[in-house]
Amino acid sequence: MDFRHIIETVGEFVDFAGVAVMVIGAVVSIPLALRGHQPRNLPAGAENLSVYRLYRQLLGRSILLGLELLVAADIIRTVAVTPTFESVGVLAIIVLIRTFLSFSLELEITGRWPWQKEPRVSDSAEAPGR
Repeated sequence: MDFRHIIETVGEFVDFAGVAVMVIGAVVSIPLALRGHQPRNLPAGAENLSVYRLYRQLLGRSILLGLELLVAADIIRTVAVTPTFESVGVLAIIVLIRTFLSFSLELEITGRWPWQKEPRVSDSAEAPGR
């Protein structure tokens, strides 16, 4: 087994893991959403999410993780095996598209961009006796 074959195998394994995460996440999200699994980080006073909204958030999280694994697999194969200008350019386009998808999903799931901080709970909500 030469180095190129090992890297290709690792890349294929990470590709498979990315797709598996998305598929398993989609399947596992269904019963969680039907049971009403609410996120832990809901803002104080927020209403519970509907089954549809819960499923979208859970599915979005699994897609995000799967996309990260697929990007990692592309990087492994492109940089370690065939680092030509053409393959790096194709990788850059793939990473840009997947990054845009990740940002869009993060905005959909959390309601804020990835670089934005989580909203703080106001002092009056923390200490109701004041």
